[in-house]
Amino acid sequence: MSVIYLLITISIFVAVGFFIAFVIAVKSGQYDDDYTPSVRMLFDDELKKVKSEELKKLSDYKQTSDS
Repeated sequence: MSVIYLLITISIFVAVGFFIAFVIAVKSGQYDDDYTPSVRMLFDDELKKVKSEELKKLSDYKQTSDS
């Protein structure tokens, strides 16, 4: 029976240790902005495409205003 008490005590200490490590990781910003980096490469092409279209419109506008 004493072995069960010993195992319960050790498991509580291990659980508290993991909880403290988790709290420290959260406070240090380990889990901040977890979504954006994983999908940033999916939206990068759209931004470049929009910029190139805007530059084309701007150059077309400049050509028509110069004439």
